[in-house]
Amino acid sequence: MTVCDRCGGDTEARPARVRWPVRLALWASTFALGWAWVAPRLNGLFEGVRSGWRPALPALLATAALGLAAFVSGFVRVRRPTCVACGETMPPWLFAPARPHTDAAHALAGAHGEAEGAAALAGTDRRGFLATAGAVGASGLATAVAGAGGVALRQHRWRDVGRDVFFAEVEKVAPEQRPEWAGSRVKAYRRLGRTEAMVSDISLGSGRIEDDRVALLALERGINYFDTAPDYSRNGSEILLGKAIREHGERDRMFLASKFCTADGHLPPDTPVPEIIRTVEESLGRLQTDRLDLVHIHSCDTVERLMAPNFHEAFDRLKEQGKVRFLGFSSHTPNLEAVADRALESGRFDVMMLAYHHGLFPGIPEIIDRAHRADVGVVAMKTLKGAKAENLPGLRDRSVAYSQAAFRWVLENPAVSCLVVSFFRPEQCDEYLYASGTKPDDADRALLERYDRLASADYCRPHCGACLDRCPNGLPIDTVLRYDMYFADYGRETAAREKYAKLGASRDASACLGCPAPCAGACPFELPIRAKMVRAHERLRA
Repeated sequence: MTVCDRCGGDTEARPARVRWPVRLALWASTFALGWAWVAPRLNGLFEGVRSGWRPALPALLATAALGLAAFVSGFVRVRRPTCVACGETMPPWLFAPARPHTDAAHALAGAHGEAEGAAALAGTDRRGFLATAGAVGASGLATAVAGAGGVALRQHRWRDVGRDVFFAEVEKVAPEQRPEWAGSRVKAYRRLGRTEAMVSDISLGSGRIEDDRVALLALERGINYFDTAPDYSRNGSEILLGKAIREHGERDRMFLASKFCTADGHLPPDTPVPEIIRTVEESLGRLQTDRLDLVHIHSCDTVERLMAPNFHEAFDRLKEQGKVRFLGFSSHTPNLEAVADRALESGRFDVMMLAYHHGLFPGIPEIIDRAHRADVGVVAMKTLKGAKAENLPGLRDRSVAYSQAAFRWVLENPAVSCLVVSFFRPEQCDEYLYASGTKPDDADRALLERYDRLASADYCRPHCGACLDRCPNGLPIDTVLRYDMYFADYGRETAAREKYAKLGASRDASACLGCPAPCAGACPFELPIRAKMVRAHERLRA
């Protein structure tokens, strides 16, 4: 017979339950394992990787075993040595006495007779069953919450994605066009670096423009910087702006920027000089003007493209002929720092156009400051941070438009010469220009923070590229996701598909369908890379 460790009394086998501190410790451990061990290994599963659950299998089995122990501890009753004198159950750190439900009924039967005792036993059996069932249910719920809660808390980025997919109510950029926006005009002009041109702080991008009346209205409201390119709507943008220029009749008030490209896309760096010159002359014909104020070497993702001799020789010849005035470059590249450094070092470039918006990398403002010190004009693009406001729930603040808050944030930086945004509806002249010459306030900053929370799980940041060296196929992940953004958020479905088709089968996202996805977990913003690439391929393939 076992002797009580506490008082030395005799013991006998009696029902015992697991102590509450032990149960709580088991549930807490289940939660911790789910958070620290299981969740990080489930990235592949969440991203749709084939057999993506396998890396998590050992962790899942261990957590399941611990969860089973936690579950059983909540209701199990075992017979353990219990001291007759002091009532302590062995071992005391693990077990506590549990009185059987039938003890009271047996005592009643001895005191009042067989009939009343039988009735008491029957009632007690029912209560015992209900009590046991309740304990099993409660323990199961607690265990499920502990295990699943740990995983869900660690994989919180999927919460916003799921909410947007299943509960989103599509909204417009501005929930309503407010009366005070009507008739808004440009209220501030800024110096575009050493070009000495004074340009409207909010300027017109023509990537989606389809009506020359929008361009005419922008001119009337004071916009004087117009950005276009032959590959915008397959020459359609330049043709439409040319019509507006002819009708408006004040070409000298405009600062006109285009790119070295054709309707079929960007010119390769080894394009012969006469062909480059011819493409610019064709742009001049469509624009019905004798000169471009600025021509960009477009989409400079490498230093080699930036400094391609043929581009620079063509520019010099065109400038001598009075057909172009200044040279710039645009870039979406993760290699922006190297490209910008070489551009500034060369002294060849008068303007740079780069993605700049709230929540971007800390290094971008430093590049902008260096350009400003070198007297190079800075044109900000992609200022709406993916333009996802139309497709995000929760942007219901009717006192301010997201676009205005985003523009004010960009223009708060005095080193930015202007921002370019697509105009394609007349009412955008009211909404966008209301932000001209104004500074962000607390309401603007709160709206931007809300946008960041809602969009963070679905937005690929320009100039990042942290995932690129993890792709075994060397895919341009950032480029594919940018084209997907054009399709889903910019409304440029045809152009996005055309650009994607030009990547070719060796560089598109078809390889992601059966890839084990070593890129999973590489994004510093925890984007589900493979899932986004597969979705992009499904949307963009012809």
